[in-house]
Amino acid sequence: MTPDPAISLGPEHFDRLWASEDDPWGLESSWYEDRKRAVVLGALPEPRYRRGLEPGCAGGALSELLAARCAELHCLDIAEPALARARARLAGRQHVRVTRGGVPDDLPDGLFDLVVVSEIAYYLGTPDRGRLWRNLVAALEPGGTLLAVHWLREAPEYPVTGDRVHDELADVDGLERLVEHREADFRLDVLVRVPPPARSVALRAGVR
Repeated sequence: MTPDPAISLGPEHFDRLWASEDDPWGLESSWYEDRKRAVVLGALPEPRYRRGLEPGCAGGALSELLAARCAELHCLDIAEPALARARARLAGRQHVRVTRGGVPDDLPDGLFDLVVVSEIAYYLGTPDRGRLWRNLVAALEPGGTLLAVHWLREAPEYPVTGDRVHDELADVDGLERLVEHREADFRLDVLVRVPPPARSVALRAGVR
């Protein structure tokens, strides 16, 4: 059955995947994933980040590498088997928090200077995707980094393609593209949160 582009894949989809195998996307066993993680780390423009966010962390394979670049890292996922795996992998790292939560709405409080969206946005329908980008921009401090990377091969069960995800992201207000990388298997963009106009800051501070 063709998926409805307006409807997100629900938690039951991911529960079924994790129930069927320990590493449903080959995150810990494929050269594609190993190499993609290396490209992700190499594309980050800063050597260190104050506070990072990784929604959809799965088993924590990328989280483990991001933890070395962040003074504080928040990892989210909606599947309990994934969270258990991530918690075991990241045990002992006191600066990393692994919690249950989904996108677009279950984001931790506060601002981040790094957000990594790795192969999750194409699971969301159009309304949820729009809310995801708005929520992430609101959670990203001025000058902060948003990195998005998504698979480009055919995945007919997803509401939208990886290409569509990145085309939409390029038009999101408040972000300026710093890096654009594309190859046969995946597309990666690094964007920076553009500081709001000085007048907007003054108005929020109560200055007329």
